[in-house]
Amino acid sequence: MDWRTASPHPVVFVSGPEEYFASRSIRSLREQLKQLDSALEIHEIEAADYQAGQLLNLTSPSLFAEPRLLIVSGVERCSDDLITDGLDYIANPTSDTTVILRHTGSSVRGKKLVDAIRVNPNCAEISCIAIKGDSEKLAFIQGEFSHAGRKVTQGAAKALLDAFSDDIAELAGACQQLLQDSAETITEDIVDRYYGGRVETNAFKVLDAALAGQTGTALGLLRHALSTGADPVPLVAGIAMKIRQLAKIYGNRNASAAAVGMAPWQMDRAKKDLQGWSEDGLALVVQRLADADAAAKGAERDPVFTLEKLVTLISEKGVSRV
Repeated sequence: MDWRTASPHPVVFVSGPEEYFASRSIRSLREQLKQLDSALEIHEIEAADYQAGQLLNLTSPSLFAEPRLLIVSGVERCSDDLITDGLDYIANPTSDTTVILRHTGSSVRGKKLVDAIRVNPNCAEISCIAIKGDSEKLAFIQGEFSHAGRKVTQGAAKALLDAFSDDIAELAGACQQLLQDSAETITEDIVDRYYGGRVETNAFKVLDAALAGQTGTALGLLRHALSTGADPVPLVAGIAMKIRQLAKIYGNRNASAAAVGMAPWQMDRAKKDLQGWSEDGLALVVQRLADADAAAKGAERDPVFTLEKLVTLISEKGVSRV
């Protein structure tokens, strides 16, 4: 099941590392079951502390036959007793009872139980895969509005990503707040009205803008990063890492990603970023990187100015105007 549209089943296996998706789906299941019967009896236990017989005791019908919800957390650390009892339970689950098993995937502990769950018709799985790249996060934003039957422009989605790029829970919270707005379509202006001025940035965002030739945007991101406490040293290091990748493949574009120590997606991105660069321009940027690194580490009184010159040079593909 998709984590946004989870529905109750006798056994629900919530798998994967993205804790926000997991907690939201579990909360949704709890609320749905509560709406079906306000007398729902809820129990929560830790898989590592599980003792033989607990599953049977907590899911057995009570005197008044109230429905039950049992949430078992940390199945990646489960005891042997939970594996044994779990295998018996999924073969014959208790009626009017929902058992939720949460497994982060951080270990292979409980593999026998997990494998059995995945082929049992009494069980359903909610996969909570971590989202990492900007494209996946933009798809998440679009999904939040689509699920609510609303629209969001691409510019508004990008503005949200710029404002809350490092925390999925905060990003989701921002989407939920914008959904309270009466506008039929959420635009970039609306996002700016709510969250204007909040731009989380790092060296990679600065460099992405510079490599795209967006000098003003790159300098703006750089100055915002520095004004909010970012240190020039790690900023230069982050930029240097990406420039080194470009230098590695400039004259070796037919090499495999493994041969140059890069992931395939990094190789593809680097080839795209190299468009329009000359060998002399790339060599000049490498030289200026060394100057910026030294300046950031105390060789100059104004390392920010040197860093700004470097970012400008990158945005102009190494064509010095000085």
